[in-house]
Amino acid sequence: LNALNDSFMQMPTGADSERQRSYTPRNPYPTPSCYPQNPSPIFENPAVFEKLGTDALFFIFYYAQGTYQQYLAARELKKQSWRYHKKYMTWFQRHEEPKVTTDEYEQGTYVYFDYETGWTQRIKTDFRFEYSYLEDSLSV
Repeated sequence: LNALNDSFMQMPTGADSERQRSYTPRNPYPTPSCYPQNPSPIFENPAVFEKLGTDALFFIFYYAQGTYQQYLAARELKKQSWRYHKKYMTWFQRHEEPKVTTDEYEQGTYVYFDYETGWTQRIKTDFRFEYSYLEDSLSV
């Protein structure tokens, strides 16, 4: 009975299944003072982000969370017709025109960015993109 009580005390919570939102290195290493400690001011310029490829924009979006650079990367991805899905926390782009379109969703073939298992773009056929999960606002 004690073992059962002890296991009850270690029961998982809802937060245990949530994805970690920011990168924390296992073994942080102090950066030498000769290495730049702050991002270059050039990365404050939106024109720089217009010249970056999608891989660089995805990298900035996922690894510079909560920064102005993340906002600029998201803005540029949206210009390139990528749409952020809040439930799956990834970016989708139409591969072809949707087969079904309603006021609540559209269904068809999409390209999505797989940042968790392959850091690559994959195709999802017959995907139902519900508009309630569409991130439609960009905040700084």
